[in-house]
Amino acid sequence: MKETLNKLTLHKTLSKSEAKEILINISKGDYNNSQVASFLTVFMIRDITLNELEGFKEALLELCISVDLSDYNTIDLCGTGGDNKDTFNISTLSAFVTAGAGIKVAKHGNYGVSSSCGSSNVMENLGIKFSNNEDYLRKCIEKSGICILHAPLFHPAMKHVAPIRKELGLKTFFNMLGPLVNPSFPKNQIVGVFSLELARVYAYLFQKTDKNFSIIHSLDGYDEISLTGGVKIISNGSEEILYPEDFKLNKLESKSIIGGRSIKESAEIFMSVLSNQSTESQKKVVVANSALAISTSTGVSIEEGISRAKESLNSKNALKAFNTLKKLSE
Repeated sequence: MKETLNKLTLHKTLSKSEAKEILINISKGDYNNSQVASFLTVFMIRDITLNELEGFKEALLELCISVDLSDYNTIDLCGTGGDNKDTFNISTLSAFVTAGAGIKVAKHGNYGVSSSCGSSNVMENLGIKFSNNEDYLRKCIEKSGICILHAPLFHPAMKHVAPIRKELGLKTFFNMLGPLVNPSFPKNQIVGVFSLELARVYAYLFQKTDKNFSIIHSLDGYDEISLTGGVKIISNGSEEILYPEDFKLNKLESKSIIGGRSIKESAEIFMSVLSNQSTESQKKVVVANSALAISTSTGVSIEEGISRAKESLNSKNALKAFNTLKKLSE
């Protein structure tokens, strides 16, 4: 590692094979905490290259505990986090709304590192069971339309990194990797990213796959459709900027989509949206993100996606999906 750190301090980059080898060595515990923290810090100072990200991704997928959910044509809705916007759990809520609209979801998530409350924090607080048992996950999808893939259960090799990330409390390249390493390899994916540069890198990586994908970056910095302004969306064969009016929704104020100050508050917001008792702003932003997921997975228009997302919430089908999943967790 010392040699690698010296190389990186000279502003050199890693090849794909070097990046892959280093991450495998990190997973084996070959380096001490100071060396790993120094390595992570490099990629906070400069942008990660395509070769480096691809190498890290290959290492994690090679080491992961994979599950076969290919029978269900699932979609994952996952953001990189790290946008420092402190929104409520929009992508996780959108996952349940999408499931309530009849689309199978394999939601990959983790505890918050650079934010106070990640997807897994809320799910755990609300009584959702985490498991990497394939039969159980299949049962979840068949009964509720959604399963939760808690990242640490599928990427045990990263146990050496988790405490270092927690102590740093900052976004690292692992934020960038999360959406790329869903252990069920879904054929459909919505990914929110915290920078336009990263959106370009993701687009290149996804174009090399057979996935239906939409990569999201709001122009004012959100890693999701925020409805606070324009949003860049890169999909299979297309790239566009959409505005709130394109979703037939009003522009929102940033303060209207702020998350809870604690896991408990975040869970309360979560349930208020599913119960259709939230603020209009909270509902609209979840509907917009769900609509894109529905559109990406099925090929329908955004307008039709909006209609289906609203129906999922208004009919309480999204809430039913959550309640069924919770019952399976008992």
